[in-house]
Amino acid sequence: MKFRILSGLSVLVCLSLASCYPYDESQGKKKAGKTTEKVKTPEELAKEKEAEAKKKAEEDLKKKEAELKNQAADPANPGATAGGTTPGGATPGGTTTPDPTPPKKSDYPFAQKVPGKEGFVFSPYNQKVVDVRDIPTGTLVSDPTYPESEKKHFRVP
Repeated sequence: MKFRILSGLSVLVCLSLASCYPYDESQGKKKAGKTTEKVKTPEELAKEKEAEAKKKAEEDLKKKEAELKNQAADPANPGATAGGTTPGGATPGGTTTPDPTPPKKSDYPFAQKVPGKEGFVFSPYNQKVVDVRDIPTGTLVSDPTYPESEKKHFRVP
């Protein structure tokens, strides 16, 4: 009799412990045949832009130094001014130097669509699902998971 009670209690304990374990919903889903690229975070994109801008600034500095050396070596250039350009705004080689334009602040990332759910997207900032039903494509929306003070915005795909 004691053996039956102990075995019954052990079965109940095992079942109750197994029911507390979280269910993994991704087990039943089939994996897609195509691979997905890693989505870069805004911080990674900002770091890349900073590195590119720094590299470009270093290249521009080297070009200006080379122009100044060429100007010092060739004093026979009568049209050159102290800045290395002719009065028309062109460099001694004949090319004009474009003004560097600041990057647009209106460049917001596009959200990714949730497969199988029309009108839902993954937020590009935290990959949480956001409801964008009845919002036209390309519209700028704010991420509802962030407070308004942080102002995280993205575009609807």
